[in-house]
Amino acid sequence: MKISTLLVGLVASHALAYPGMGKTMAEIQARHDLTLGRRSSTDLLGDLIDNTSLSVVGTIIKAILQGLTAVADSSTYTPPGELTTDACKQSTLCVWYYIVQDLSSAFTDSNGCTDLARGAIRQGFHDAAAWDKNSAYGGADGSLLLSDEEFARPENRGLEEIAAQTKTWYSTYEEYGISMADLIQTAAIVATVSCPGGPRIRHFVGRKDDSTAAPPNLLPLPEQNADYLVNLFAAKTFDANDLVALVGAHTAAKQKFVDPARSGASEDSTPSLWDTKFYSETLQGDNTTILIFHSDKSISSYASTTVQFNLFAGLGGQALWNPAYAQAYFRMSMLGVDNLNDLTEITQVLPLP
Repeated sequence: MKISTLLVGLVASHALAYPGMGKTMAEIQARHDLTLGRRSSTDLLGDLIDNTSLSVVGTIIKAILQGLTAVADSSTYTPPGELTTDACKQSTLCVWYYIVQDLSSAFTDSNGCTDLARGAIRQGFHDAAAWDKNSAYGGADGSLLLSDEEFARPENRGLEEIAAQTKTWYSTYEEYGISMADLIQTAAIVATVSCPGGPRIRHFVGRKDDSTAAPPNLLPLPEQNADYLVNLFAAKTFDANDLVALVGAHTAAKQKFVDPARSGASEDSTPSLWDTKFYSETLQGDNTTILIFHSDKSISSYASTTVQFNLFAGLGGQALWNPAYAQAYFRMSMLGVDNLNDLTEITQVLPLP
């Protein structure tokens, strides 16, 4: 038996004997599982479900969905020529290399990540998360920007600037065969690694566009309670720990409409950095120097999410949160995608952290 497993077992056997030991046990188990990269949400998606004839790419995506790390290595890519050359046009990697260069330059400045980066991260969530296991359509399909009906929904207010810029990028690169769905998710992943401290998440392209408005009422709202949100995300194949990891993206957020009187207020004190101050300041904050969403505060204290929230807030939290976020957002970027076996990996063209 491994020492770490033995330790957990010994602590568990005493959990009922000492006051507070149950919570301590939960904290030890949560940290242990995070350190080993374990996750309880291993549901397959799209054309990977009940499929015994997976492509090489499909096999890789399946492995990541079921626990292989989604954090990318440091491999890079050198294009064979300029974007307009035949050699580049014939290479998916080459075309996306030049797109990513454009995205990256817009997502960073001397302070860290920019408002466009913040918007891109939120935009990626809002396109992909409008889906659950009962949905016949929706997910990461580009509909957020292809359907005026969907974009006009109240929950999408504040995305106007990044939406306009994304449409401009799409107009520039559409002739090279890209989809809006891929551009939205690529922008979210490039924005994440562009924020100082953010993880480099493995990334694939080849999603199909759909201009049908996504099913309504599937996005989380800031006034909702943790129990509702846990169930909402469970229907999207996420567990409670995934929810805690994903909500950490608020570290780079600034709100406009939750409290219009404080438009531009951030949700932690370092919105240009990708760090875990969101977690610690949500736990400790007084909602004056930063704006704390009701939903975030509720998640921070809810029975099935508080241990994970406190782990990310604590010493060494960044090293635990980054891979957990990468794993959860990788899954997010694949929701509603039904041709996972046909995707192409372009991780090499992403910026290095």
